[in-house]
Amino acid sequence: MTRRAVVVGTGHYLPERVVENAEFEATLETTDEWIRSRSGIERRHFAAEGETTSDMAAKAATRALADAGLTADDVDAIIVATSTADLTFPSAATMVQSKLGMTKGFAFDVQAVCAGFVYALSNANALIASGQAERVLVIGAETFSRIMDWTDRGTCVLFGDGAGALLLEGQDLAGTNKDRGILSTDLNSDGRYKDLLYVDGGVSTQSTGHLRMQGNQVFRHAVEKLASTANTALDKAGLAASDVDWIVPHQANIRIIQGTAKKMGLSMDNVVVTVQDHGNTSAASIPLALSVGKERGQIKEGDLIVTEAIGGGLAWGAVVVRW
Repeated sequence: MTRRAVVVGTGHYLPERVVENAEFEATLETTDEWIRSRSGIERRHFAAEGETTSDMAAKAATRALADAGLTADDVDAIIVATSTADLTFPSAATMVQSKLGMTKGFAFDVQAVCAGFVYALSNANALIASGQAERVLVIGAETFSRIMDWTDRGTCVLFGDGAGALLLEGQDLAGTNKDRGILSTDLNSDGRYKDLLYVDGGVSTQSTGHLRMQGNQVFRHAVEKLASTANTALDKAGLAASDVDWIVPHQANIRIIQGTAKKMGLSMDNVVVTVQDHGNTSAASIPLALSVGKERGQIKEGDLIVTEAIGGGLAWGAVVVRW
């Protein structure tokens, strides 16, 4: 028997404010057609004034708990993947813990930018497999609208806010790749590429900063690294791309998503796509897409899913999970 981290609940939250591409035409030299053709994005959500990352994370978590038929008292740990926590400290995860009324267990944040949720899933899997936790809430939540340079048309039109959550539960299963749950993970980073995607401010520099990105360079790295990490994770599980029911990728850019699927030899019919409605929500994009994919009826129990993401660092990785 093998201890597996099995998905038992999903949930997501999107702020009320929907920003269509056309809104940017009044302040930037851009058009709806330009944004769509280069990114596939049609609209995104922006958090309301006073609405924080932990607020959105708690709402997504509450929905994941309801989906599983469980309460906060049933949870041992919370991991929040975010680069836009409410405060320098404490962690957004401890704030979510408080908002859920959870007074036991532990909570912490993971910061790997757009790859954050993949890193958080890997950590949750390790906690469950080692017996340190029975149930773990894994949440991706971001308010990237707070770090945008609204004069930079190459970045500010791409990002949005939101949160998604999965509830993982430890189950003793056969130990084969037919099991439900997380079957393998693959994590990578290379700090030499820091200047390709970063925020030009931080605590130790006593500045806030804005997101900066060399889009063409990020694109060049993304397709190759995403396909490679996905195939490596599949190899670790003794599986191949042909076994995959769904790729649920980081929703950054439709061309990256299409390029990765092609490089893996898979059709776009096997890809859950939400980038058109949410934009790039960084660490929130994969759990958002998983929750929406389940809600749409695309993702069903027993489906083999590969999630993959790349973000600032550069940091990238993939997780293979049977739903």
